[in-house]
Amino acid sequence: MKRDIFINNRKRIFDKLEDGAMVVLLAGEALKKTADELYPFTPNRNFYYITGINEEKHKVVLFKSNGVEEEILFIQKPDPVKEKWVGKTVREAEAIELSGIETVLYLEDFNSTINQKLSSGKVKALYLDLERRSFEERITLLEEFVQDISKRYPYINIKNAYGLISELRTIKAPEEIQEMKKAIDITIEGVNSLMKNAKSGLKEYELEAYFDFHLKKNGVKDFAFKTIAAAGKNATILHYVENNSTIKEDDLILFDLGAQYNYYNADITRTFPISGRFTDRQKEVYEAVLRVNEAIIETLKPGVNFREINDKATDLIAEECIKLGLIKDKKDVRNYYWHSIGHGLGLDTHDVGERNVDLRPGMVYTVEPGIYIEEEGIGVRIEDDVLITEAGNEVLTKDMIKSVEDIENFMCNR
Repeated sequence: MKRDIFINNRKRIFDKLEDGAMVVLLAGEALKKTADELYPFTPNRNFYYITGINEEKHKVVLFKSNGVEEEILFIQKPDPVKEKWVGKTVREAEAIELSGIETVLYLEDFNSTINQKLSSGKVKALYLDLERRSFEERITLLEEFVQDISKRYPYINIKNAYGLISELRTIKAPEEIQEMKKAIDITIEGVNSLMKNAKSGLKEYELEAYFDFHLKKNGVKDFAFKTIAAAGKNATILHYVENNSTIKEDDLILFDLGAQYNYYNADITRTFPISGRFTDRQKEVYEAVLRVNEAIIETLKPGVNFREINDKATDLIAEECIKLGLIKDKKDVRNYYWHSIGHGLGLDTHDVGERNVDLRPGMVYTVEPGIYIEEEGIGVRIEDDVLITEAGNEVLTKDMIKSVEDIENFMCNR
C-alpha cells in the first residue's frame, strides 16, 4: 500500500492522544525454533499498521507535546557482514519512503532518545501495546521493556495502547479492503483448484496441497491460518488440522482456509461432496446451514449489535437442528453447534475489536454457521467475509460458489 495510508493511521492515533502522551511500538523479533533455526518472522500488526515496515527489531515513537506531533522511527544499523548471510535490512531512505516518517535513527539511539523524553517532564503518559490473551502467555519483549521502564522511571504513567489502536483498526480504509479482496480472490481460486482435483483415495493433505501450490504461485508468502482439511467425521472437530486421513467416496470434506496478502487475511469455509453429489441427508444438513448463512448475512448492516446477531444465529441453528431431528429443545443446540457466528477480519484473522459492538461501515466480519453431527460423520460449515457499508453490506466472497446446485454442477463438470 502507499505510505499515505500509514501516515493517516498515525494521524488518527495522534487525534486520540492527550497532550503529553507518547506511544512506543516494537516490530518484534523472530523466535528461536531449534538450534540455529528461527520461526518465520511476522511483524507486530499494530507496528505494521502505522509504519508499513515488515522487518524485525525496528521501533517507532509517537510523541504529542504542546500540540506538536513528533514521529521517530528506529531501524537496524546496516551490518555488511551479516547481510552476506541474510540479506539487506531497510535503509533510511527506504524507511522514509515506506512509512512517511521523516526522522529515522538507528536502534542504538533508542535508549538515549527515550531517556531524554521521559526525563524532560513533558511525558505525562507512555502508551505501549500490552495485548495479552491469557495469564499463561509468556512474557513478551515489550513487557520486559515495561518492567525496565517502571524501574528506571517509576513516575511515568504507563497506559495500554492496544485498545486505542484496535478501535481504529476495526474500520478498514478503502486501501485495506482492496488488500483483503486480493487475498479473497486468491483464496477462491485456490479452493476452485482443489475442488477440481478432489477424489476419493487421496489424503486430506494431498488435496490441501493444490491450495498451497496456488497460493505460492500467486506470490502469497503466508496463510491466514493453518488450513483445516477435514473429511467425514473429522469435520465435526472445529479446529482439526492434522489433515492426514484418507478421503472416502461418500465423504463430505470441509475446507476452512485463507490466503494472507500483504498481511491482510481472507477466511473462507466451504463444504462439498467428494463424489460430486450430496446424499439426501448431506444435502438436508447442508441446506440448513446455508439458510442460516444467508439469513445472517441479510441482517448485517450499520447499527446492528454483533452480539445480537450471534444470538439470532444460534436460535436459527437450533430451529434447523429441530427440523433435522437432532434435538427437541433449542437449549440442546450446543450439542451440534458450539462456536459463535463469526469474528472481525483484517490484519489478524480473528481481528481486533470488541464483541459487543454495533456494526459500522468499514468493518469486515465473517459469517460462519455450522452443524456438526459426529454420530453421522457429517460436519458442515459455510463461511463468507462481509464488509459493512453505508447501505448495508457487501459480500466480499460472493464469487465463491455455495449453493448445492452450483457445487454439484462444478464438481460434475471438472
